[in-house]
Amino acid sequence: MDIERRSFVLEKIEIRDDETDEKGEKMPKITGHAAVFGKKTRLFGSYFEQISKGAFKEALKKSDVRALFNHDPNYVLGRNISGTLTLKEDSEGLAVEIDPPDTDYARNLVTLMRRGDVTQMSFAFSMGEGSKEIYEEDDDGNVTRTIETVGALYDVSPVVYPAYPDTDVSVAKRGLEIYQANREAADNTPNEDGLWEIELKRQRLQLED
Repeated sequence: MDIERRSFVLEKIEIRDDETDEKGEKMPKITGHAAVFGKKTRLFGSYFEQISKGAFKEALKKSDVRALFNHDPNYVLGRNISGTLTLKEDSEGLAVEIDPPDTDYARNLVTLMRRGDVTQMSFAFSMGEGSKEIYEEDDDGNVTRTIETVGALYDVSPVVYPAYPDTDVSVAKRGLEIYQANREAADNTPNEDGLWEIELKRQRLQLED
């Protein structure tokens, strides 16, 4: 199953020093939003995407989610089932609170964030079972994919570059091609041979996905 990653340029991602350890030293918490609801983002060309409020509700009930730096599993910052990562939906989006470990890479990340060098967050997800998405096309030919329900949530990450990798664009393009094939089948009334050709194309795209 394809894992997609989405990044958001946020107004703020914060380091909060509101607790102390047994030595009386401040314990930093990383807080922010890994996703923002209702923010339409251009993925490529005339293809856009947005996330609906409630999209993570079901995934948060069942997903074992890590907090990573730059989506790299070598740099684990927290995990929801261990209590070092807290995730919830609020009015803005997917809210994140990370209790980072006492490691060199985590301390370095905290320093970078305090300096303002790292200010964005991202999340990794997949669609599949239990997911829901809607495609809409406007009069100018722009297509918007609205993610209403995420199938699974894998990680949330402070990131250096909040961009869409080429692999994610390829996943999005396949989804757009399937949508266009389905629309072609619904809007036209081809003969039996034409309808069969469209159905084969749609099934091939879904298998490639």
